[in-house]
Amino acid sequence: MPKRVEDHPILIAQTGPLKGQRFILERALVIGRESTCEIIVPDRQVSRYHARVTPAADGVTLEDLGSKNGTHHNGESISGTVALKDGDMVQIALIQSFLFLTSDATLPLTEDLPRPGRLRLDTRSRGVTVDGRSVEPPLSALQFHVLHVLYQKGGQVVERRDLVGEAWGKVEAVGVSDEALDALLRRLRDRIAAVDPTHNYIVTVRGHGVRLDNPPGE
Repeated sequence: MPKRVEDHPILIAQTGPLKGQRFILERALVIGRESTCEIIVPDRQVSRYHARVTPAADGVTLEDLGSKNGTHHNGESISGTVALKDGDMVQIALIQSFLFLTSDATLPLTEDLPRPGRLRLDTRSRGVTVDGRSVEPPLSALQFHVLHVLYQKGGQVVERRDLVGEAWGKVEAVGVSDEALDALLRRLRDRIAAVDPTHNYIVTVRGHGVRLDNPPGE
């Protein structure tokens, strides 16, 4: 049975000229400045044929094609081929970044209704903004899932076990410790504080759970 479109891995363009565009990885895609590339990044810092992303039965690989200004995987420069995992970031000459997802199924099924507050989420691009300023580099897939659960609740307290179940999935959640959740929440707070250090958005309510405190925007 052929794969459905939503079952294919995808690249979602983050910062850069292609921001917001989505590319389905049904076959190998070359990224570069040349008009014959499948993903064209119109910037002189991008090589004509810069990098290649290749799906296969055992996963998806990222390969630098001898580019002048480099290809980065999660912030690290690569010289050959690396395997991509869900939530990885791909940077092309540090001009264009892409979020890699194993399939469209890892995205929420419905669009978020706009919610008042300084912090906003865009589920289609996996983007987070605070007072109009983007959280960069983008959150990891797991960090975004946790924040998305809290965001959807609109300030209501989410019990810790429910938060773990929603973010990790019911099966994987069985082995997730309180320490692992606390560490993830701490990293999430740090990422948001790097944009807005004036407010604590992720609030732990002792004995109850966690909630998002999202004050009104100016």
